[in-house]
Amino acid sequence: MDMNTFFNDLQSKINQAIENSPAKDIEKNVKSMMTQGFARLDLVTREEFDIQAQVLAKTRTKLEALEARVAELEARLTADK
Repeated sequence: MDMNTFFNDLQSKINQAIENSPAKDIEKNVKSMMTQGFARLDLVTREEFDIQAQVLAKTRTKLEALEARVAELEARLTADK
């Protein structure tokens, strides 16, 4: 028996033992608990975050344009007096 066969067989037996052990249930329970915990934290997905970042960038651009327009109108009012 060569070393590769030995390690592959060992890995297979370890995986089989884990599948049939309570460790698999513990893993499922921990994942479930973490999912519930994250749900309570009001976290957003990356996709939602990226969308909001785009909306913010567009809003910022519009605000800067409006500020420039107001400054222009104020300058006209001041010049007309």
